[in-house]
Amino acid sequence: MSLNWLLVFIPLALGLDWYGASPIAIFCVSALAIVPLAGLMGQATEQLSIYVGATIGGLMSASLGNAPELIISGFALKEGLGDIVKASITGSILGNLLFSLGLSMIFGGWGRQRQQFNKTVAGVNGGLLFVAAVGLLIPALFHFATGKEREVSTEIAIVLFFAYIASLVFTLKTHRQLVETEPGQYGPGKEQVEEEEGRWSKGKAIAVLGGVTVLIAIMSEMLVGAIEPASASLGFTPIFAGVIFLALVGNAAEAMNAVRFARNDQMDLSFGIAVGASTQVALFVAPVLVFLGYAVGQPMNLHFTYFEIIAITLTVAVVSRLTSDGECNWMEGVMLVCVYLMFAIGFFFLPA
Repeated sequence: MSLNWLLVFIPLALGLDWYGASPIAIFCVSALAIVPLAGLMGQATEQLSIYVGATIGGLMSASLGNAPELIISGFALKEGLGDIVKASITGSILGNLLFSLGLSMIFGGWGRQRQQFNKTVAGVNGGLLFVAAVGLLIPALFHFATGKEREVSTEIAIVLFFAYIASLVFTLKTHRQLVETEPGQYGPGKEQVEEEEGRWSKGKAIAVLGGVTVLIAIMSEMLVGAIEPASASLGFTPIFAGVIFLALVGNAAEAMNAVRFARNDQMDLSFGIAVGASTQVALFVAPVLVFLGYAVGQPMNLHFTYFEIIAITLTVAVVSRLTSDGECNWMEGVMLVCVYLMFAIGFFFLPA
């Protein structure tokens, strides 16, 4: 069933924002507007993957999915909302690794004995996530020992950004033959995708991806503007709102796309979107926001709360453990979603 009729919520959200309606109404309507946009992004990404392959297709989807988050976080940082920005970074990592990947394994694995994905990609992403976890842990330890964190955060951000650039070189150039998936290796082949959905031109797929990304950014910006007053009205702390609500809505595109591909038995694309998005948030989005903070006069550090760091570290360990063999089933997805729900409970009761 097509969800494109929900596109009507885009002008409705713009109208509510223009007339200064209730923040809760703006938040809900903007979230509904993102749903069909996420579906269009998934369709365009799948069509584009016919031309560029599953690995690059997943990488592109993760990049475009994180573009709105980077733009929105930049505006929030300019307004001095650094804590909410860091909470959304934590929420994006947890949401993609546990919630999006977990749902993908559940919906994709139900009715199947197992699903497979590129084991090399899983190993590389797992290693990069451990590097990111260490990078986020060091500023907190440094702060605990010396009471300072901003200076070391800048240096750590540079190292994380370098690791991200190196991963792109590894994935797209020097070891592309190891991480690229042959058509039909782990899921439907190119011919089957073409028969099922028809083939778009490369230009059309890129145009749709670009246009949808812009619209998601606009809708997400309104979500950010409404998140604080809406959460206050509902009695939620800012960190809970950032980790759960802002991150879930901001990553709706990744979640829907990952589930969609998993249901079509294209677990490589699903894995690349969910895990790749988390890797990019930790190694690309977070460092860029540190650099951007100095540019807008609102320096941001990488000193996360201890509960956030523990949550990220445990999440990376659990996901690496479950995906290291290059196979998954629906029960492993249930495990990931349960871990996410337990963390959500912890953040809900975490004092402001």
